[in-house]
Amino acid sequence: MTAQKGKDLLLKLFSSNSSQFETVAGLRSKQIAFNSQSVDITHSESAGRWREMLAQAGTREASFSGSGVFKDAASDAAVKDVFFSGEIPGWQVVIPDFGVVEGPFQITSLEYSGQHDGEVTFDVTIRSAGELSFTGI
Repeated sequence: MTAQKGKDLLLKLFSSNSSQFETVAGLRSKQIAFNSQSVDITHSESAGRWREMLAQAGTREASFSGSGVFKDAASDAAVKDVFFSGEIPGWQVVIPDFGVVEGPFQITSLEYSGQHDGEVTFDVTIRSAGELSFTGI
């Protein structure tokens, strides 16, 4: 993957009103992480006493965090509604020249801040809450 513009990494929330994914925020900084837990199956007869791992056995997780400004009042309200209702809706994370990660995510953190002479900003973290799909670009 060659260098890409950070602004092209998008967070989208499924809208039941329009039956499509809509960009919800003007994120200025963002990060997505993929993690998996391993299952150690090393035993006394493992070759050379090297650790052995069980393939496809651990728990996998994706998390996305970002900070910025909401693009409009509707996107602000949509994210707040999801957080306060405790829903786990469908989200998309669009990674330029890489692909799209899609599936259920839960908002685990939503923070607002602002300076007296500046705009209100927010920080949001979502964590996967079920099976995700990946579509390469």
